[in-house]
Amino acid sequence: MKKLLFPFFALFIFSCNSNNKEVVAASADDLYKEIQTGGIKVISIETPKGKFNIWTKRMGNNPTVKLLLLNGGPGATHEYFECFESFLLPEGFEIIYYDQLGCGLSDNPNDTSMWDLGRYVEEVEQVRKALDLNKDNFYLLGHSWGGILAMQYALKYQDNLKGLIISNMMSSCPAYGKYAQDVLAPQFDQKVLDTIRQIEAKGDFQNPKYMELLYPNFYAKHICRIPIEQWPEPVNRSLAKMNQSLYVTMQGPSEFGIGGNLTNWDVSKELPKIKTPTLTIGGKYDTMDPEHMKWMSTQVQNGRYLLCPEGSHMDMYDDQKHYFPGLIQFLKDVDGGTFKK
Repeated sequence: MKKLLFPFFALFIFSCNSNNKEVVAASADDLYKEIQTGGIKVISIETPKGKFNIWTKRMGNNPTVKLLLLNGGPGATHEYFECFESFLLPEGFEIIYYDQLGCGLSDNPNDTSMWDLGRYVEEVEQVRKALDLNKDNFYLLGHSWGGILAMQYALKYQDNLKGLIISNMMSSCPAYGKYAQDVLAPQFDQKVLDTIRQIEAKGDFQNPKYMELLYPNFYAKHICRIPIEQWPEPVNRSLAKMNQSLYVTMQGPSEFGIGGNLTNWDVSKELPKIKTPTLTIGGKYDTMDPEHMKWMSTQVQNGRYLLCPEGSHMDMYDDQKHYFPGLIQFLKDVDGGTFKK
């Protein structure tokens, strides 16, 4: 993974975006006031089961564009977002990595009662406060399950947001399940699909044949359209750390459709309540219906749609040439006060 190397001397001023705003790095005096940790901050959150520690890391320094990233899964880690560094940091934007409770470097209470959407919404709000994010600088990007969390957060706390990005997630899990059955399933070789269904019917998800069939027939076509053996290292590293308890509880054991406690989640009729400038992103070959995500952009009060014509569920990797220019333009337009649908 190529990472951008920043100058490490303090008194450095640079232009951060098309509006020629100046971002001033911390002075030497400020740097030495406290121990520096490379932008890492561990946040103590309150939950119904007590206090737990949440891991976050800032990269970049921009007073008006601070992008908090919500990982998917549920149960993956922030690590697959590392490709954002190559595109957003040169633009002067600030990005904030965040491992949700039970994910990556944050605490894992090993308690399935904690894998609850409402509780995660309150967790995001506590993280926001701890990081001093507000309506003048706070952009929230949720990918996949993170998109569910971002929508639910916006419906309750949108007054704290400056911009919202819903990446590769529909506003209805029943609609997502129907798309999987009606559109994705018929694309399988019938014999392959029958074998997958038989394994699922038996609950034999540990059967090596299951993933052996899903990788070439589903993952390589609808999750990340890069040959499996060439999948980017941050993607493999993140998925290898998946919290299976969290994933199965909320998503369900099947890799094809949804069957956990999110099965009936649906905010499609509530989207008109969202007034925050919103970008929805979909991939042509996504596990999620790109037309539904386009429709979502028309339901929020101030929406814009970005289609990645060569991308799938992880189009931040398999269609970077469309994903990042579209995301960057959205951030610039909202920050510059020139956002239009």
